[in-house]
Amino acid sequence: DQMMLFGKISWQLCGLKKLPWSCDSRYFWGWLNAVFNKVDRERIKEVGPERAASEWLLRCGAMVRYHGQERWQKDYNNLPTGPLDKYKIQAIDATDSCIMNIGFDHLEGLQHVEKIRLCKCHYIEDDCLERISQLENLQKSLLEMEIISCGNVTDKGIIALQNLRNLRYLLLSDLPGIREKENLVKIFKALLPYLELKFDLK
Repeated sequence: DQMMLFGKISWQLCGLKKLPWSCDSRYFWGWLNAVFNKVDRERIKEVGPERAASEWLLRCGAMVRYHGQERWQKDYNNLPTGPLDKYKIQAIDATDSCIMNIGFDHLEGLQHVEKIRLCKCHYIEDDCLERISQLENLQKSLLEMEIISCGNVTDKGIIALQNLRNLRYLLLSDLPGIREKENLVKIFKALLPYLELKFDLK
C-alpha cells in the first residue's frame, strides 16, 4: 500500500532529522519538508478532511488526539481505520515538527480542533499564525493555543490571533521575535477579554 510505504519512509526520515545539518542537507530537508506539506486535494476528497489532516500532521512529525480518546496518535502507520467521520481531531501537538505554511490548507475542513501546540517548529512564521486565525472553523472551535520556542514568530503573527474569538488560553514562551509584550497585553485585553494570556519570555 502506497500510503503505508510513504508513512514508513517519512517516519525513518524524521528520525534522520536529528543528525547534524550541513548546508547541503539543509536544502534537501527544505525540499523534502515542502513535499511532506503539499496539499493533495484528491486525497482530501477520497478520505475526508480529518484523515487527510491527520496524515499530513503525522507525516511532518506532529501528533493528533481525537475526540473521546486519551491517547495521542503519533505513528503514521497506526492511524485508526474505520468510518471516516468517526475520528475528529480535537488537539494537535506539533512539537519538533516540520509543518509549514503551504500545509495549513489541511486545516480548512476541521471543525472540532480545540487545542494547538506549536513548539520548536522550525518553519512556523507569522503567516502561519495569520492563516490559522483566518480559518472560520478554527475561529469557532479553538480554545487553547501554546506557542513555544518558535524563533520566526513576531508580534505581527501573535496579533493576528485576536481573530480566534473563542480562545480562552494563550501561552507565549521563549519567543525572541516578540518585542512589544505590553502592547500585546493591551490588544488582547480589549478584544478578547475572557482570554488568559500567559507569558514566559526571556
